[in-house]
Amino acid sequence: MPLDAQAAWMLDTIRAASHPALESLGPEAARAQYAKLMRLIDAKPTAVARIEDGVLPGPGGDLGFRLYRPNGPERAPAPALLFLHGGGGVFGSIETHDSLCRLLAAKARAVVISLDYRRAPEHKFPAAVDDAFAAFHWLAASAETLGIDAARIAVGGDGSGGGLAASLCHMARDAGGAAPTLQFLFYPFVDRLRKSESRRAFATGYLVTDALIDWLTDHYVEPALRDDPRASPLLAADVAGLPPALVITAGFDPLRDEGHAYADRLRQSGVAVVDRHYPGMVHGFFNMSAVLDEAKWAIDEAATFLFGALLADEGR
Repeated sequence: MPLDAQAAWMLDTIRAASHPALESLGPEAARAQYAKLMRLIDAKPTAVARIEDGVLPGPGGDLGFRLYRPNGPERAPAPALLFLHGGGGVFGSIETHDSLCRLLAAKARAVVISLDYRRAPEHKFPAAVDDAFAAFHWLAASAETLGIDAARIAVGGDGSGGGLAASLCHMARDAGGAAPTLQFLFYPFVDRLRKSESRRAFATGYLVTDALIDWLTDHYVEPALRDDPRASPLLAADVAGLPPALVITAGFDPLRDEGHAYADRLRQSGVAVVDRHYPGMVHGFFNMSAVLDEAKWAIDEAATFLFGALLADEGR
């Protein structure tokens, strides 16, 4: 299938602006440019019933979070999604993913908690993974206070955030005790060691480049640790016993093949998997609903899946 026409126009527009490549910048400048790009292509903020900013205890100190409560009748306790933003582990923030979290909360009718985990290179692997794991357990322990259901907390994210969500599920399974009810993985970054065929096929020209992925990986994790399953969940020896998964991939994404491979490994190990492929899309398209119609439809589909999975026991 060819590249979606709207996606092609967007890529042409970005190229015409002649922004410096993110990998040519330092981390702070790259973060600022990424945030600027997100403001141009993201949807206008969707209204939700209430937004609450707070902090929770993390392994390296307090971590910020933003909690979104959906419109409509409040459920007590409510299903929830712990959302881990993308950005390769180096950039991205609560702010760059605010519109997406609002949409997910509104459309899935679930509480969404977006985590401000520590980023590299200031805090290299496994800092972000440890933060995500600590945040999940804090949410489960604080569920009554927060008005959420400890038995219905999904975890998810996009790109590197999807990789963090996958790693969190492995850690929760191995630790015993509280575990996510669902993993929600948008074009996840799950192999920091190897390069797939799609990494080579879409190395340039599709917004996220092979050079940028290498730059992000160099900042995020030391070479000797890249085969650690917490950095590369696709390389885990055992993926059985993990929560059901929704895995979303894009046709023109360098990370496409590792997303497919992870979905296949989960399925072969007996994990219930729904995989949705968007052949005309590029990496990051969930954050591009201001310019891509297919992003709007994909968000609707993902939110419908989340709604059904988390609210099935309510008969809705």
